[in-house]
Amino acid sequence: MSKFNVPTKEEVSENNQAIFGNLEKALGFVPNLYAFYAKNETALGDYLTLQNRKSTLKAKEREIINLVTSEVNGCRYCQSAHTALGKMNGFTDKQILELRSGTASFDPKFDALVKFTKEVVENKGRASDRSRDNFFAAGYTEANLIDVVFVIGDKIISNYIHNLAQFAIDFPIAEELETVTV
Repeated sequence: MSKFNVPTKEEVSENNQAIFGNLEKALGFVPNLYAFYAKNETALGDYLTLQNRKSTLKAKEREIINLVTSEVNGCRYCQSAHTALGKMNGFTDKQILELRSGTASFDPKFDALVKFTKEVVENKGRASDRSRDNFFAAGYTEANLIDVVFVIGDKIISNYIHNLAQFAIDFPIAEELETVTV
C-alpha cells in the first residue's frame, strides 16, 4: 500500500483546482496520476503541456510508445491506463498484449516502432544500427525519431512517479504478460 496520498481538489492550489475542473469536464474524472502531480504547483500544468504537444506521430503510434515504455519500466498504472487508451484507439486486447511484449506482427511499420522504442528505453537512449535502420526503412523520419523520444520522456516521468508513489490504479487493471521460463 502506498504511503503517498492522492490529493482532492480542495487540497490543491487554485491553479491546479482549475486544471482539475478542466480534466473533469474532458475525462469525467481526474486520474490519480494527474491528481498526484498537483501536489507540486507547476508539475500538473507542465506535464499536460508536454503530453498534449503537437506531434508528427499518430495517436496509435503514441499509444504504442506508451505501452512499450510502461512495460519496460514495469509501471502497472501506465500499463493499465494505456491499455484502456489503446482500446479507444482501435487496438484489440491481443494486439495490446503483443505490443507490450515487444512485437507487432499485425503491422510491419508498428513492429519497427515497437522494437525501436523498446531498445531506446532499455538502453537509455541508444538503439542498434539495425533497429534504427529498420525504423527509418519502415517510413519514419528524423522528425518522428525526435517525437518518439519526447513520448518516451513523457511516459518515463509518469512511470517513475507511479513506481515511486504506488498510489491506487483507477483504470481497469491491465492483464499481466505471461512469462515464459526456459
